[in-house]
Amino acid sequence: MNTLTRHRLPLVGAVVALCLAVLAPAARADSPATDPARELARTARPLDDLRALDRMIGPAKVVGIGEATHSSAEFFAAKHRIFEHLVEKRGFTTFALEANWSTGLLIDDYVRFGKGDIRKIMREEFQNAYGFWNTEEYLDLFTWMRRHNVRHPGHPVRFMGNDLGHAGAHLFATVTGYVGRTYPRLLPRFEELYRASRPVGSVDAWMNAYLAKPREERRRMASEVGQALALLERQKPGPDREEHTWMLQHARVIAQVGTEYAHDMTGEGVADAMLYRDRIMAENTVWWQRTTGDRMVLSAHNGHVGYETTKPDQYPRLQGAFLRDALGRDYVGVGASFGRGSFNAHDTAAAGEPVRRFTVGLPGEGSNAETLDRVSPRPFLLDVRTAAPAARSWLNGHRSSWLIGTAYPWPGSQAPVRLATAYDVVLHFPEVSAARLR
Repeated sequence: MNTLTRHRLPLVGAVVALCLAVLAPAARADSPATDPARELARTARPLDDLRALDRMIGPAKVVGIGEATHSSAEFFAAKHRIFEHLVEKRGFTTFALEANWSTGLLIDDYVRFGKGDIRKIMREEFQNAYGFWNTEEYLDLFTWMRRHNVRHPGHPVRFMGNDLGHAGAHLFATVTGYVGRTYPRLLPRFEELYRASRPVGSVDAWMNAYLAKPREERRRMASEVGQALALLERQKPGPDREEHTWMLQHARVIAQVGTEYAHDMTGEGVADAMLYRDRIMAENTVWWQRTTGDRMVLSAHNGHVGYETTKPDQYPRLQGAFLRDALGRDYVGVGASFGRGSFNAHDTAAAGEPVRRFTVGLPGEGSNAETLDRVSPRPFLLDVRTAAPAARSWLNGHRSSWLIGTAYPWPGSQAPVRLATAYDVVLHFPEVSAARLR
C-alpha cells in the first residue's frame, strides 16, 4: 500500500480442550450473552493449528493474506508459515508478493534453479518503497523455497511479483531477445520504442527520475511501450507457443508500468493511478494462476487483499474486489489485525523521511483490536463468514483499525473497517514487532 505514491499520497480431545482454553476471552463484567469477544471465541481458532485454515480456504486457488503494517515481523513470518503448510499439505506452489513483476522473475529463477545471489537480488531489487521487503523474514522465505525445490524437484514452488512500479532492464532484454530470434525484422522498431523507457541505474534512482519527468513525456513513453505490445500481439506465435505467451505477458507488464506512470501523480489523478494499479495487480495474479494452474498465496497490504476500501478518494477499488470478480469463491481474502506493537516506516515528521521503528498501542477505545485482543492472548484465525449471529452483528460494525503503509504518521493510518465484509477471514495478533530490515 502506498508503494508508488508514498511521497505523493502519499490447528480430538485434549487438543480441542487446549484450543478452547487458549481462545477463551479474558474475564469481563459484561454479560456472556452480549460480550462480542466471547461470541467470537466460539468460532476463532488458534494460528498454531493451520488445519483450521485449510477448512476456511477450501478449494480456493488464490489466498490473499494481508498485513496491517508493511514492516512487522509477525505478519511476514505468518505468511511464510502458512505458505509452507499449504505447499506441504494442500498442493500450493506459488507465493506472490506486492512486488515488481521483473523482480519476481529474478527471485523465481533463484528459488527454482538457484540462479544468482538472493541477498544481492533483494538488495538491488527491493528499493524505494519496496525496500520494506528487504528483510530477514523474506530472506528466510526465499531460502526455504530454494531448499524445498532442491529436496522436492517433482513439486517445485515458484515466486511471482504482481506489481508495476518498475520494469527491470532484464525484462526489456528478454522481450527484445525473443523478438530478435523470432521476428528479426521487427527488432529495430522494438529497440526504438523501448529506448526511452529501458531503465538505467538503480531501481530507486529510476523510479524517482521517472516521476520527475513532465507528464507529457511520460505519456509519450507510455504510448511507445504500448505500441511495442500491440506490435507483438499482432505477430503469429513462434514455434514455442508457451514462450510466446510469456513474452506477451512480459511486454504487457512493460506497457503496464508506462501506463501507470502516465497518470497525474500529484492531484486528482492519483485515484485513477491507484485504481489502475489494483486492477492490474489482480489481472497479473489471475494471468499467472490460469497460465500455470498453480494454487497461490498472495501477500499484500490489507488495503489490497480486502474487498472494501477505507480511502475511496485514493484507492477507489481494491485488488481483492477485482480478484473476487474474476475468481469468485476461488479467491479468499485474509485480513491481518494487531492490537499493539512495532513496525518500520518512513517518518513523515522528520526531514528526509528516514526509515525508523515506531511503536503504537490500541487504535482506540471501541476499536476492532480492543475486542479482538480479548478473544485470545495468542494469535488466532476467525472465519467471519461462519461466525455466530451475535458475533456477526459485531463484525458488521465499522470500527477503527490500524492500516499503516510505508509512511507514518499518515492520514488513514487508522480507519473504520467493517470486518464482516472487508475480508473472508481475519488473522489477529495481540502484539507485533518490527521486521528485521537488512
